Amino acid sequence: MTAKVIDRRSIPSQAVESVWTAPDGHAIRRIDWAAKDQSTPPKGSILFFPGRGDAYEKYLESLQQWYDSGWQVTAADWRGQAGSGRLGDDAVTGHIEDFSIWIDDLAAFWSDWKASNPGPHVLAGHSMGGHLVLRGVVEQRVRPDAMFLSAPMLGYFGNVLPRSVMHAGAKLIRKFRGDTTQAWVWSEKPGEVPIGRINLLTHDKDRYEDELWWRDNRPEIVMGPGSWGWVERGYASMDVIFAPNRLEAVDIPVLMVATTNDKLVDYRAIEEATDRLPKGELLCFGKEAHHEILRETDAVRDRAMNGIAEFLDRVFSTR
Repeated sequence: MTAKVIDRRSIPSQAVESVWTAPDGHAIRRIDWAAKDQSTPPKGSILFFPGRGDAYEKYLESLQQWYDSGWQVTAADWRGQAGSGRLGDDAVTGHIEDFSIWIDDLAAFWSDWKASNPGPHVLAGHSMGGHLVLRGVVEQRVRPDAMFLSAPMLGYFGNVLPRSVMHAGAKLIRKFRGDTTQAWVWSEKPGEVPIGRINLLTHDKDRYEDELWWRDNRPEIVMGPGSWGWVERGYASMDVIFAPNRLEAVDIPVLMVATTNDKLVDYRAIEEATDRLPKGELLCFGKEAHHEILRETDAVRDRAMNGIAEFLDRVFSTR
């Protein structure tokens, strides 16, 4: 896949930002790349969801690249973050009462989106977005023709005890600290990114600074730490995904793009999920990549994007 140089700090001319209204009336921000005015039909359609605290502005480069390669492309916020409101007690804490709320949104959005975009239909997500779209498939709330997941949050990094023990501890802390209390501290100024955060996300200083530019120019997308409610419900949602026979029943092709150097999500959980998925594949990176593989240095990012392109071409070559 050959990438054209784009301005990562502006919305591409082919893309249209709008709002999708969930069944309960909550407004969800979305962005769509319009169908090309040409005789060649699109390869299909990709629906991408970013991670916790993310905004789709961070992924404009990749979204545009998929569009330029022949796909129709859509991305959207998760309820309660970026430009789609807040669910906690302040403007910067990421909170959710239960991850099932996001799964309900995903299922409704998917139904509307699939009906208005040509197949094959591909579902994709980064980090928490990867977790949620995989759970949506595991629970049979959505059924794409294929999926690719970037550093999916299938476990929290640094857990030295079994997930059940860590979950029990998070329940206790949530009970005594409160649902919407921040689970970690970034800085003394709410929403301000901490020094050294880049070392968790990417080796590419320019791409990292793109995010800071968007936060300055669209302050509504600014988000800081997650809540204890989010942490505890995350463990509960991981239990859903890794329940016996759940992953084994997913019969669609799934590509995991991950790095052993990840300091935010548990690489071992990604390996386990890949092994249990009947059509699971893993594109693995090492110390050359941090968590945001699609926003890494050119060499890393090119390998990831080419791997995704090869996966999709191979999966749909026989259709």
